[in-house]
Amino acid sequence: MSKKIISQTAERVRRLCRKAVKPLMSPWNMSMSSKASGVEMCRLEKGNPLPYRLLSQKLECIKKRLDGPLTLSEKVLYSHIEDPSGQEIERGKSYLLLRPDRVALQDATAQMALMQFISSGLSKVAVPSTVHCDHLIEAQKCGELDLKRAIDMNKEVYDFLASACAKYGLGFWKPGSGIIHQIILENYAFPGLLMIGTDSHTPNGGGLGGLCVGVGGADAVDVMAGMPWELKCPKVIGVNLTGKISGWTSPKDVILKVAEILTVKGGTGAIIEYHGKGCESISCTGMATICNMGAEIGATTSVFPFNERMIRYLCATGRGAIAEEAQKFKKLLVPDEGCKYDQVIDIDLDKLEPLVNGPYTPDLAHPISKLGENSEKNGYPMEIKVGLIGSCTNSSYEDMGRCASIAQDAIDHGLKTKIPFNVTPGSEQVRATIERDGILEVFNKFGGTVLANACGPCIGQWDRKDVKMGEKNTIVTSYNRNFTGRNDANPATHCFVTSPEMVTALSIVGCLSFNPLKDELTDSKGKKFKLKEPKGEELPAKGFDPGQNTYSPPPKDTRSSKVVVDPKSDRLQLLQPFEKWDGKDLTDLTVLIKVKGKCTTDHISAAGPWLKYRGHLDNISNNMFIGAVNAENNEMNKVKNQRSNDWGTVPDVARDYKANKIKWVAVGEENYGEGSSREHAALEPRHLGGVAIIVKSFARIHETNLKKQGLLALTFANASDYDKIQPNSKLSLLNLAKLTPGEPVECEIKTGGSSEKIKLNHSFNAEQIEWFKAGSALNRMKETLAKSKK
Repeated sequence: MSKKIISQTAERVRRLCRKAVKPLMSPWNMSMSSKASGVEMCRLEKGNPLPYRLLSQKLECIKKRLDGPLTLSEKVLYSHIEDPSGQEIERGKSYLLLRPDRVALQDATAQMALMQFISSGLSKVAVPSTVHCDHLIEAQKCGELDLKRAIDMNKEVYDFLASACAKYGLGFWKPGSGIIHQIILENYAFPGLLMIGTDSHTPNGGGLGGLCVGVGGADAVDVMAGMPWELKCPKVIGVNLTGKISGWTSPKDVILKVAEILTVKGGTGAIIEYHGKGCESISCTGMATICNMGAEIGATTSVFPFNERMIRYLCATGRGAIAEEAQKFKKLLVPDEGCKYDQVIDIDLDKLEPLVNGPYTPDLAHPISKLGENSEKNGYPMEIKVGLIGSCTNSSYEDMGRCASIAQDAIDHGLKTKIPFNVTPGSEQVRATIERDGILEVFNKFGGTVLANACGPCIGQWDRKDVKMGEKNTIVTSYNRNFTGRNDANPATHCFVTSPEMVTALSIVGCLSFNPLKDELTDSKGKKFKLKEPKGEELPAKGFDPGQNTYSPPPKDTRSSKVVVDPKSDRLQLLQPFEKWDGKDLTDLTVLIKVKGKCTTDHISAAGPWLKYRGHLDNISNNMFIGAVNAENNEMNKVKNQRSNDWGTVPDVARDYKANKIKWVAVGEENYGEGSSREHAALEPRHLGGVAIIVKSFARIHETNLKKQGLLALTFANASDYDKIQPNSKLSLLNLAKLTPGEPVECEIKTGGSSEKIKLNHSFNAEQIEWFKAGSALNRMKETLAKSKK
């Protein structure tokens, strides 16, 4: 697209926005007025222009060294390297020291991240950072009432977050603003951005051509403290899209297909990079949907190349100047011709059939034409109890419009949803715009309930009343994650993930056997009809309505700001540093639990009602491993205390070991720590006396989180050695003084009167070994900062 066309497009959309809505609060300068011009909006918070020129200069240095074509993800990642002339770069091996452009935190993870930042002793964040209040709002009745209830219930936490943001220079998005990833897309993401966020679905920003990576809070603290961010150089998996998205097929089906191909761990250690002519048929928010759910395949992040659809979205959200600037540096924002991928997946969008994935795992795919047959064969409950659309994955204006077209088609024939149908707008801007344009009215007539602009049932914040705990049932959602008990804490709920269009259609019938592409419905007059293919505008013709202003910029002078944490609070607790390693081998360690099967972060540190304790490490530690299955008895939250021989809950037994100075380990299977970025799943074992986690393999974010908290994250050199460890075994980790990158750790297993030695692998580099020795990455950072001041 030429610069002239870009300029015309930007000006046309600006005119529309000026006519229809008040201007958006600028993401580029958090202290500026809401009347910022397009040029002013193209400025970062510190007054610097968009970093393309600097990034291009760094990339030129890198390209001279590597001497070959680069993928898009390599260009963005390598152009953010701290030392482009000296950094070792090898996919899958090197550890890169990077300088991200910004940090984003959601309220559940921000509590602990800010607690860690406070304990660092620093006075202000070093990079632009924001906190988004989206996780603590429970879905119960409707958006307005649920939001009011959440503000009342969580006042202490919201006040802490707001005051900490004001004190340390972060932007604060109040409850009701919307889901972090949608806010980022609307306000902060841009082509070529490198951002880290304390939520696993941060890759949503890849829909605007940014590398947005989910991390634990300790990583965020490093960057906010001005330290470089360390990432193992990812491999790059290319997904070549051909054909066009059309009809009932949606962008969601692309990632559901990729999940089927790669499985939940197939993207581990890699960036998924989409390319090909098929990208042009997908809207910017559709690309964000695809990138968002890349978290379910373990990918570091996902990204699309800069294209016209991104230009349209940037212009529609008041950032036409950014689109113009990005066009000048387009070579930085698209892959080089002839670039090499570690693996290539080809998907023909013309042949892609709508998919419904699940239950219990997001990679079990069923084409809609086979869903009924497969469900009956596998004994899934055929009746659908609830349909849910929205979430950070599928709550764009386009998504809502396409779903409304299906709902309106049903209404025109005298029908509406047969089951409870819940709608979660992704942001206040989306909510206000779909209300103005009549879309919410359609959902109300359809029989739907509009929930708050928040995560809600997607993360287990759902006060569900229609089924009893343990009752076998089916729900369909347009969310991203469907692990056991994820949405409603009921392990008998069979959750299927699909597109919001498919959820809407299935809700009209309330049965998994319905295929809207072929099956007929009977209208209120007894006549047969087929649902029309969904239709929806990519962007609102009248421009976006930002709705209520829910953003608080940090004050220019933060000296008078105070952060108060009540020492008697049961929700907030200032942190105490973990103990340093004493330099000795860890001998005769007790096995707290040997986990059988899947062990996600939900199993290690449950969400739902536990979210309220995310700022209080000791209280939230009472949920540690309560969802994991004990290999000894095939039960959850019941382990034998090897000291007393009594059976107890996992947290209670761990606390007994800690009180008696008994160090322990946990043992697990494949892809341990899959799912959310929550570092509580690493903090809790460390807090309750754990020293090592030994598994067959780790999910990326969780492995880093464990290292950051001073735990030894180890993997069996031979996966079958998992079977050699018994609940009453004693483990010794030997020669730790010689812990070296790439060299295995010797482990002695004593069971009864016999002993055996095995090898345990690790991925610690030299600096990460220093984290272990210091007791945590935060301890190490304090040591480094203290030395730099001398």
